[in-house]
Amino acid sequence: MTRRLAIFALAAMPLWCQQLAVPNKSGSVKFAVIGDNGNGGKEEYEVAQRMVEYRKVFPFEFVTMLGDNMYGGETPKDFMNKFETPYKALLDAGVKFYATLGNHDDPEQRNYKSFNMKGDRYYTFSPKRGVRFFSLDSNYIDKTQLQWIEKELANSGSDWKIVFFHHPPYSSGETHGSSMSIRAVLEPLFVKYNVSVVLSGHEHFYERVKPQKGIQYFISGAGGQLRKGNINQDELLDKGFDQDRSFMLMEIDGDDLYFQAISRTSTTVDSGILHRTPVKGAAAVPAS
Repeated sequence: MTRRLAIFALAAMPLWCQQLAVPNKSGSVKFAVIGDNGNGGKEEYEVAQRMVEYRKVFPFEFVTMLGDNMYGGETPKDFMNKFETPYKALLDAGVKFYATLGNHDDPEQRNYKSFNMKGDRYYTFSPKRGVRFFSLDSNYIDKTQLQWIEKELANSGSDWKIVFFHHPPYSSGETHGSSMSIRAVLEPLFVKYNVSVVLSGHEHFYERVKPQKGIQYFISGAGGQLRKGNINQDELLDKGFDQDRSFMLMEIDGDDLYFQAISRTSTTVDSGILHRTPVKGAAAVPAS
């Protein structure tokens, strides 16, 4: 049985941080998503401040980081300026950051305590029964990593399987585009083991890809970096935003996953619902 994901997009409109496009239900899994953020620039700090503001009304418990966590140097001072200071209010509040390695990242980041990788290039965690996240190192997917992810997916028993890594298997980006080699080795496993959502960075914009083989792909790679006007209007694109930095909020409640993509200026640029139902051989259905 594969999982059918029906996506219902909500109309994008300017919203300030106190107005959420996610339901903020009691007992749900609440988290944020950032990627390509670690440059230490003022825009990274401004995105981080928006995250702090939104958390006052949407108390997300953790953040998935989609790679390129550090640009340039990686000295203790760099970790302070590019991570610890911009996200200090969140870290002080006990929010956990779960990182994955990007192409600009030193693999030794896996030993940095606040990235919660515990010394591993790839790992898994479950914030709640029925929901499990899998972080991969897409810089080098060898046989050992493939065997690991297949075993973990097969044995997880979770309703929601969410995989995150740096290089997007599907992308409308003009600079990089889809990573065909990553897609070739990972997509068959994602389909076989009913992965619901894949999160990636690398492209410095936001994109919601049209569902592929029943899987929803998101790109959130503008937490600090930006390639303005870099999205091609091609057959993959469902919704995109390449005019400013951005981050995401997500919420899982039962068979529904709600998402909201938010710009540096607190404008909601995309939002919607993914509904997960077991249907053999079905693909995701976009909203009319």
